[in-house]
Amino acid sequence: MKTAIAFTLNRKACTVDVAATDRLIDVLRERLATTASKKACGIGRCGACMVLMNGLPTNACLLMMWQVDGAEIITSEGLVEDAEAAYVRQGLIEENAFQCGYCAPGFTVTLTALLSATKAPTEAEIRMALEGNLCRCTGYHSIVRGALRAVELKGQAAAASK
Repeated sequence: MKTAIAFTLNRKACTVDVAATDRLIDVLRERLATTASKKACGIGRCGACMVLMNGLPTNACLLMMWQVDGAEIITSEGLVEDAEAAYVRQGLIEENAFQCGYCAPGFTVTLTALLSATKAPTEAEIRMALEGNLCRCTGYHSIVRGALRAVELKGQAAAASK
């Protein structure tokens, strides 16, 4: 039985006819061609499928479509024009944070949410925010350095605008 689920995806209204028990990650990738969120562990432990749901980082593999009805979903693709995401991307690039990049969209979503919610997060706050994201290629040092660089870039931009 199909149900019409209406939500906002990357700032655009979206309605899909799906089984209410379909998972968001599957609908994003297979029906809506938003493939930055990766389908990896499938049990909410790796963060590769991270999206923002109503502004909060959430594992898309754990969301049933009935839970998404009326929600605002932002994927990594939807962060293109987001100021905090720009700082995050630049910081991660400058610190050569990733090797293969499979996990990068999930880390970017999580760090963008952190920078949006916290003016200047500390290294401890960054590490805590990233507890739900796994990377099998790095030792996390470059990712944390990239996040700290993003905080620095955000601070520089704020100082320059005064």
